[in-house]
Amino acid sequence: MMTIISCIIVFLVVFICTRNLQMKPKGKQNFIEWVIDFVRGIVADNLPGSQVNNFHLLGVTMFLFVFVANEIGLVTKIVTTDDITLWKSPTADPFVTLTLALMVISLTHFFGIKSLGFKNYLINSYLKPVGFLLPLKIIEEFTNVITLGLRLYGNIFAGEVLLGLIANMFISLGWWSLPIVMPLEMIWIGFSLFIGAIQAYVFVTLTMVFMSHKTVAEH
Repeated sequence: MMTIISCIIVFLVVFICTRNLQMKPKGKQNFIEWVIDFVRGIVADNLPGSQVNNFHLLGVTMFLFVFVANEIGLVTKIVTTDDITLWKSPTADPFVTLTLALMVISLTHFFGIKSLGFKNYLINSYLKPVGFLLPLKIIEEFTNVITLGLRLYGNIFAGEVLLGLIANMFISLGWWSLPIVMPLEMIWIGFSLFIGAIQAYVFVTLTMVFMSHKTVAEH
């Protein structure tokens, strides 16, 4: 449910910000153009100029989704009496982040074969710079999925856990602890929002790094 809500939010933001585009942008158009330019910079830093346009849209989509999915559960939490969280960040679930990571790594293989051809893709990905590294290269494909997914999950999940612990402190100690708990909660929400933005940037950056490894021939 939270993943679907995140997708809807991303769609609405892009839809609203791209209505009535003007040659002299202002307001909402400035915002979406800044996001597009920002992500284009990430892609350009990791891929050749000829490849940037091929992966720019993927990078923008990935950045917006991961950013919204990171932040949506950090602003507020809804917990039932059974300690079941009804409103949380989708990326605080390892199945979501590992699925994203698996999708990204699968796309790198697909575009690697499409760009270089199957034979050159195998040579570039697994037999360079030296062939005896093949076992390590194969293991690396699995570790890339795990590290890319669990890095994102760990940061967002830890932020939500600490927000929950601070809220439980207030419940346990009573109203007299409000002057202590409230500033702590606000500070940690701000810090978690910052971490969520950084993790969206890191996720897209690593996606483009992995993409470059598969689509650009090593020399």
